[in-house]
Amino acid sequence: MEYADTEMARGAIRADYCRLMARYGAWQNRSQMGAAGRLDDADRFMDRGAFFRSIQGTFSHLLWSDAIWMSRLAGTPPPDVGLEESPDYLSDWSDFSAERARLDAVIRDWAEALRDMDLAGDLTFHSASAQRSLTRPWSVCVAHFFNHQTHHRGQIHAMLTAAGVAPGATDIILMPSGY
Repeated sequence: MEYADTEMARGAIRADYCRLMARYGAWQNRSQMGAAGRLDDADRFMDRGAFFRSIQGTFSHLLWSDAIWMSRLAGTPPPDVGLEESPDYLSDWSDFSAERARLDAVIRDWAEALRDMDLAGDLTFHSASAQRSLTRPWSVCVAHFFNHQTHHRGQIHAMLTAAGVAPGATDIILMPSGY
């Protein structure tokens, strides 16, 4: 099935939405990493039946995919590993934590600099999952970027909860001021 391009999709989001979602993502990453930090490596790497196997594998894939999308959207350097290696992208918790905080700041800086007009037009990129080049509206790519984060953080939240270290609230309406 081919992508259905619509006028609705082309104007679906604005720069303010991106700023909100960048703040939300940083808040949620910090919350989930705080919970995961209470686990030892064995618990973080335990295969829990998720698509990327473990809490760490899913965290790592999300970091990898955020870096891939920032390379497309903001021109930052892409990771030096492919999709198949993404669950093992950064397996050292300390290195991972530092890179997650750094990338969250990059995402927030990118979102802060966005203007509505930056979300117009098309973006052409190579998709590892589709194994080909795609051209999609910028607004759809950016909406996908944030939706992908929320999707995988939902998986991580479920695994953390099952591991006995549930993170805090996830509702965007409960995000504290200052994020």
